[in-house]
Amino acid sequence: MAISFQSDIGVLRRVVMKHPEDAFLSEELLDLEWEKLNYMGRPDRREAQKEFIQLMELLQKFGIEIITLPQAKYVGLDSIYTRDASVVTDKGAILCNMGKKERKGEPEAQNIFYKDSGVSVLGKIVGNGTIEGGDVTWLDPHTLAVGLGYRTNDEGIRQLKALIGPEVDVIPVALPHFRGPKDVLHLMSILSPIDKDLAVVYSPLMSVSFRKLLIAKGFDLIDISEEEYDSLASNVLAVAPRVCVMAEGSPKTKKRLEDHGVEVEIFSGAEICLKGTGGPTCLTRPLEREI
Repeated sequence: MAISFQSDIGVLRRVVMKHPEDAFLSEELLDLEWEKLNYMGRPDRREAQKEFIQLMELLQKFGIEIITLPQAKYVGLDSIYTRDASVVTDKGAILCNMGKKERKGEPEAQNIFYKDSGVSVLGKIVGNGTIEGGDVTWLDPHTLAVGLGYRTNDEGIRQLKALIGPEVDVIPVALPHFRGPKDVLHLMSILSPIDKDLAVVYSPLMSVSFRKLLIAKGFDLIDISEEEYDSLASNVLAVAPRVCVMAEGSPKTKKRLEDHGVEVEIFSGAEICLKGTGGPTCLTRPLEREI
């Protein structure tokens, strides 16, 4: 196997996460921020820490090296969702420019951490361009799908294309208005690759053209159960081809995955996932996979 940074389904070897202790810094910060950030409820710090440790131990069971982001200035509760502030490529990490104004400090915090950790940084999205990592997923090592919506715009995608280079096909994917600009709707809210030919999707929020493109590329699509969208059934982290991790609360989707021969591991995510509407892909910034 070869090491690749341009995969969302290879064997996960190294990942960046952030402990709730370093994101949910105090009860006072939680009181100040949770409603402003449009959380579904106020997270319980103690329970969040228990859930996070459970997820870390689950990932470590697969031999995944976990690097944790430290506390940082100018970031808030949302910094626990480490995927969003950067995109990784074989040329190095690309620092995002967040579409959610309350998260603007996160890319620079990751930049400082990457430099201290020896992670190469290729460049960053600047100016009027916006991109969030939850809108970006590798369909294969040479095809990158990027959600175009309230968090990621055309200028951000243009800059991303220029940084990555012509050897990667960057496909903009129009996202719907759905619940509006305050809601978290990333591309990975409705699409999670599980293998090179299998993906979990929520078709009601997908364009016909993108759904057809996935099928044309050879993907079988596992549609989540309608009532399990809000339990983040379509936000599933592949730790290896057809081996995945998902937050508990979506038994119908779990069974559909298992019926396709997928191994599914479950963790409790009431505090770190459901309240901030960020699943296991959001909580992890994969750095290295084997393909």
